[in-house]
Amino acid sequence: MDGTDPEDDETLAALLVKPHRALILVDVQPTFCEGGALAVAGGNEVARKIGEFTRINADNYGVIVSTQDWHIDPGHHFSDNPDYVDTWPPHGVAGTDEAELHPAVADLPSESVKKGQYAAAYSGFEGKTEDGRTLKDVLKAAEITSVDIVGLAESHCVKDTALDARSMFDEVRVFSDLTAPTSEELGLKARTIMEGAGIIQLESKNAWL
Repeated sequence: MDGTDPEDDETLAALLVKPHRALILVDVQPTFCEGGALAVAGGNEVARKIGEFTRINADNYGVIVSTQDWHIDPGHHFSDNPDYVDTWPPHGVAGTDEAELHPAVADLPSESVKKGQYAAAYSGFEGKTEDGRTLKDVLKAAEITSVDIVGLAESHCVKDTALDARSMFDEVRVFSDLTAPTSEELGLKARTIMEGAGIIQLESKNAWL
């Protein structure tokens, strides 16, 4: 006998198995926070809370992915006379400080997906990593079966990312306290659409109940 406890071996083996749940941080960038080109009210506080939540709960996820608007020439997505529905002031301009990850999440151990270089690209699933992998590729490689989503803005990129995720996974959750809409009206519309698609919406404090 080597003196080891089989139960200890089983515990260690369980710890070495990565969870099959992913956390997607959608566009947590200064450009969408107070002081940015397309600020969402409460954006900086949302970014702070996302950073705190992710640090505390990182071990519950098999992979963490951060998406970024990284616009080079997105065509009619940018406008000098935006309607704030389909056209917007320039934001998330590639290479600018406000297109980088927000300081609250910049040091998190996450995969990076950039989107929207030459198109609007609201969904994170339209982006790619530096080595050309899509978000779907990243999740598949990590053997992900369920997804949690946070970020900015709830009414646009969070919603669209969640809807695309729902087409691939049975369980998709959006943490309502870790996101914010561009307006309350559009936020309500987005939440109704996500509910209709079977996306679970809950506060992050209830994530593991």
